[in-house]
Amino acid sequence: MIPTITDAAVKAAIAAIASESASTKDKIEMLIEMAHGFVKKPKTAQDLWNAIALYEQAEELSGEDYPLLKVRAKVGIGGALRAIPDGTEELLLQAKATYTEALPILQKLASPEEVAEAQMNYGLILQSLVPLNLAKVVDSIQAYQEALRVFTWDTYPQEYAILHNNIAIAYLSMSSGSQQQYLFEGLAVQSFEVALKRINLIEHPREYAMLQNNLGNALQYLPSAHPVDNLVRAIAAYNEALKVRNSRDTPLEYANTISNKANALFNLPDDLEKPEIGNPKNLLQARGYFQEAWEIFTQYGQIEQAEVVAQTLQELKVNG
Repeated sequence: MIPTITDAAVKAAIAAIASESASTKDKIEMLIEMAHGFVKKPKTAQDLWNAIALYEQAEELSGEDYPLLKVRAKVGIGGALRAIPDGTEELLLQAKATYTEALPILQKLASPEEVAEAQMNYGLILQSLVPLNLAKVVDSIQAYQEALRVFTWDTYPQEYAILHNNIAIAYLSMSSGSQQQYLFEGLAVQSFEVALKRINLIEHPREYAMLQNNLGNALQYLPSAHPVDNLVRAIAAYNEALKVRNSRDTPLEYANTISNKANALFNLPDDLEKPEIGNPKNLLQARGYFQEAWEIFTQYGQIEQAEVVAQTLQELKVNG
């Protein structure tokens, strides 16, 4: 068996612990730094479990002498547990418990930015538990809003955009079957639009495209008294996203947006003044987008997405 980078790094970390030349503080920081590296770019789930082992060593070594390093290791464990692919309910609950314990300590000892990052991740954990009825959406939104106090648009545009995106998605999840459906859907659209007042195409293209694509989705699928107006607005949002996303530089994001735009065109009359004429032109454009999206998803091994698009193409062929 060929040793992986992870194996070598874990061995190096253990060797550092045994070394007398490094101070205890240096050893703890080395363990945390290595664990961070595995969480940032994990190749397999085992990388994340190795990261957890390193964080646990760091936490144990910190004892009572290094409380900030100890709580950083604890937060690291929570983040790694959340990141494990196909994480079970139990792992998510462990991650939640870890953050719940760590956050009050972190607030006393760490910088506002470090606390805000932890709140952001805590919000994601809570949001993952909502479908399992093990957390409340309002609590995840509250965590995101706490993080927004620090991650402002002018200093931290990327985090600002992601937080508003997460808040909007959380509101949309609240709308299903709710008596306050229109309120929550309106709040979701508002969250996207608030962010887009600050996040612009020139300075923050990636975040801008993400927000526009997801705003388009929100508008397209909202139940509305004016569905055609919403579809027109959705297509305008997708067109903004496509100013950034293209098949060369961001193929999967591009395929995602053109398939979303195709869905909107599928339901949009060619002439808004004469909807009875139908939409043969828009259907033709939709078919072209779906075909292109299918080719990209297939090329990049996104089998599930490719199958969904293929099914839609088949329906277009049958009905066309």
